[in-house]
Amino acid sequence: QPVINATGVILHTNLGRAPLTETVVDEFRRTATQYSNLEYDLEAGARGKRDVHTEELLTRLTGAEAAIVVNNCAAAVLVTLAALARGGEVIVSRGELIEIGDGFRIPEIMEQSGAILREVGTTNRTHLADYENAISEKTRVLLRVHPSNFKVTGFTDKPSIEELVALGQRSGLPLVEDLGSGCLVDLSEFGVCEPTVKQSVDAGVSVVMFSGDKLLGGPQAGLIAGKKDLVTRVRRYPLFRALRVDKLIIAALEATLGAYLRAAWDEIPGLRMIRATSQELKHRAENFVRELRPELPLDEVEIEIADGSSLPGGGSTPSQSLPTKIIRIASARYSATKLEQRLRRAPAGVSVVARVEDEKLILDLRTVFREQEPLLIKTLSAALH
Repeated sequence: QPVINATGVILHTNLGRAPLTETVVDEFRRTATQYSNLEYDLEAGARGKRDVHTEELLTRLTGAEAAIVVNNCAAAVLVTLAALARGGEVIVSRGELIEIGDGFRIPEIMEQSGAILREVGTTNRTHLADYENAISEKTRVLLRVHPSNFKVTGFTDKPSIEELVALGQRSGLPLVEDLGSGCLVDLSEFGVCEPTVKQSVDAGVSVVMFSGDKLLGGPQAGLIAGKKDLVTRVRRYPLFRALRVDKLIIAALEATLGAYLRAAWDEIPGLRMIRATSQELKHRAENFVRELRPELPLDEVEIEIADGSSLPGGGSTPSQSLPTKIIRIASARYSATKLEQRLRRAPAGVSVVARVEDEKLILDLRTVFREQEPLLIKTLSAALH
């Protein structure tokens, strides 16, 4: 059921990650209710490939030679390693053997692919020589995994992406990268410092895998982009068909990627939320509190606007936060925990997910759509009475 996300976590995994654009909704309806040229080449009048609809957009945005789509990033890693390294060794730094949500681990995914894990280095320090010394006639792939959901600090070291690309070229081995969060544009000026897919492609990475429903802001999907010969091998691998996406996901990706090509960042809700300034959020919070106060029980509720932090979320950008303005609420009738529970259980209208800090209910309007604000006021008023 729909909920109002007032947590300030933009890509909230438990709340569905990236909200989709309005254009996606229109494309869903158009594609679902009519026939389409999903696998039909209108020019040739013959069977085509469903990949072409997203491939052109992805190659233009990333600079890759070819691109395909499967149903999530874990599937992208699985099928890529199976196609390129089954029965052979994959060299990866011990510090990059990550665990993603719900207990899924890179070594276990690798095992399912039929590739043999060859871990090198240590948790905090891995050198180029570690990779070089591990290469043998059994080696099929050099793997680089972006630690998108954690960060190791202190006494650390690892080879640059350019060094690994050069090593792969000298050794005749592809460098495959699991980039995870799928950032397509530089968001550093807004406080989100994640490598982009194009940076990896430009650096010479052979195959890059990334998610569709994180920083990219689209539907759940695993995108695979890179050298044409390698991407073709992955596409032809038998497992690929079991993992391919349907026409609705393709339509959603087309609409989302189209917004990137038009540089229409604010059409993508996740990017719009990331780009929101503290001044904009302060103005929204002040207007919200002004509208809320008349709906509250007299002398029973304390409200204040304060500085706070929003999170990109979705297993991306560890240790990075965005400055925001939060609304802090304390009730004489209910504890903050009880109030959070009442909002979640929706006494009037849609459920609201907020957070509790220092015995106060916290609302962050960064992740609340403007059109949801009247309903949030109504629900909050009912919960406080």
